[in-house]
Amino acid sequence: MIKMKKNYHKIMLTEINEMSKQNKRPKLLLHSCCAPCSSYVLEFLSEHFEIEVFFFNPNIYPEEEYLKRLEEQIRLIGEMGLNYKVVDTDHQSNLFYEAVKGYEHLGEGTERCFQCFNLRLDKTAQYAKEKGFDYFTTTLTISPLKNTHKINEIGVELGEKYNVKFLHSDFKKNNGYKSSVDMSKKYNLYRQDYCGCVFSQQEKTH
Repeated sequence: MIKMKKNYHKIMLTEINEMSKQNKRPKLLLHSCCAPCSSYVLEFLSEHFEIEVFFFNPNIYPEEEYLKRLEEQIRLIGEMGLNYKVVDTDHQSNLFYEAVKGYEHLGEGTERCFQCFNLRLDKTAQYAKEKGFDYFTTTLTISPLKNTHKINEIGVELGEKYNVKFLHSDFKKNNGYKSSVDMSKKYNLYRQDYCGCVFSQQEKTH
């Protein structure tokens, strides 16, 4: 029997519609990988949630790249006129190398990436629980190169683990990815040419 693909964008819209019926504006912790990916996501979610941005990306290499992406994230939020706190968790690259140990040789889009997603979303869910957020989610699903099903699957599992709701998403849908590219041009954002980790950087050059 063929398994039907889930429409995560539709699931998210249904959830938001239910919230609006109850006149709720919940608190959401948004894990962001970088300013360009967060641009459209912030614009869209701001209509429905009170947001804090969680910048936990120990995969980014080198540290100068991490700091550059963090600075762009903070600049974007200011230029969009959003009064959102950005939680900087420091680089902590050792956590990434521990998480992907044994998977280093695998390419982009494999178990190596899934371990990285899990690491970043686990920390996000943990923080969301500790600080009393209603929801957590991630900008990662805006990328056409990321496995949206796997990201949502991991998010749901972690939501159950920490007892905090994961907001399903497929932010590239409904012209989300195109909008993020347009907004990156509008705000003159630095757009990196590799995912972030040293392995993706090396694979790009080959």
